Amino acid sequence: MPKYKLSPEERAAKAARKEKLRELMSEMQVKDMNDINSLFKEMVGDILENGLEAELDEELGYSKYDYRNKDTSNSRNGYSTKTMKTSFGDVEIAVPRDRNAEFEPQLVKKQQTGLSQDIEEKILSMYAKGMSQNDISAHILEIYGLEVSDSTISRVTDKILPVVKEWQQRPLESIYAVVFMDAIHYHVRCEGRIVKKAVYVAIGINLDGRKEVLGMYVGENESAKYWLSILNGLKNRGVEDILITCIDGLTGFPEAISAVYPNTEIQHCIIHQIRNSTKYVSYKDIKALMADLKKVYAAVDEETALYELDNFAEKWDSKYPKISISWRNHWVELSTYFKYPQSVRTLIYTTNSIENFNRQLRKVTKSKAVFPNDDSLMKMLYLAQSDITRKWTGRRKDWGSIRSQLDIYFAERLPE
Repeated sequence: MPKYKLSPEERAAKAARKEKLRELMSEMQVKDMNDINSLFKEMVGDILENGLEAELDEELGYSKYDYRNKDTSNSRNGYSTKTMKTSFGDVEIAVPRDRNAEFEPQLVKKQQTGLSQDIEEKILSMYAKGMSQNDISAHILEIYGLEVSDSTISRVTDKILPVVKEWQQRPLESIYAVVFMDAIHYHVRCEGRIVKKAVYVAIGINLDGRKEVLGMYVGENESAKYWLSILNGLKNRGVEDILITCIDGLTGFPEAISAVYPNTEIQHCIIHQIRNSTKYVSYKDIKALMADLKKVYAAVDEETALYELDNFAEKWDSKYPKISISWRNHWVELSTYFKYPQSVRTLIYTTNSIENFNRQLRKVTKSKAVFPNDDSLMKMLYLAQSDITRKWTGRRKDWGSIRSQLDIYFAERLPE
């Protein structure tokens, strides 16, 4: 096999690197392997300290000594020392502190004493926040002094796929008080073409008033048939009953729900219905029309709502006949919330809970105009939802009132 030959430029660069290394070793008085080990320890300590300083800069919003850009009452407050266990031995580092004791370092966490929690965690954290692979590489190089390739980032994030699969198949509770279902759409590359795909999202509120994402599924354009398969999946994962579902106006959706959960109350999202109703209303009419429409959906009871719908039709049918027809055609599902008191109405009359979640997903994914495949999309969405739902620690403040009402309305379906 012929020997590989370096170009003149490569030989010159290699010689320059060797010369710099010799100068460094001479300057640091490196004579044996112990000295080399000590040098590596110093380098590791320096990288960690630089990274921690950069994290505190980001936390406070200004860099050290840059007081002109300071816009916070918090400030630096010296250092504490910490000994880290590394493969080169114990390394003592200076950890910067802030006066308000609010700084939570991520590179070296407060209780962390070793570097076993390696850079993969940082990559996953940045990926979960929607950073592109190029941005992640640049960020790690700038803050931590480490070079990470796009392929490395992809391999690291691919490790999350089995976790996603397990999460999608995990057992669920037997009864959910409310389940919100909606879809969010993304562009994905498929067989050389860019296609629009729906991500089906189901969020449940259990009988303790706690919210959780039941599942997210990548499929073709939103359809009642696909929702049917998801509902069957929830059933197979242990969900025996859902008291109330809140959905958009997709054709066939109520029938899909009733096929799997025949006793479930179905509420069409009022906000979706309003948007569809006012889509083609003239700008000069919108304010007056919306005021009359509000008399319908904000009525005190169903009888009053139907009376106001008749008044609305009498006034606006000559100009916009499809609006009142649409409300009458979907009235069975639109009017479900009228039977409940205000606390329950507020919970179910709109899919705001799931739309807020979808909005946060869009913030994370906005940097990606097109995903290379379904797995790439699902990786980012799963990590994003993990980040979002970490804050879902408590139950609704008004859950006591809501639960007492549900106990009456669904007495025969709820456990004693």
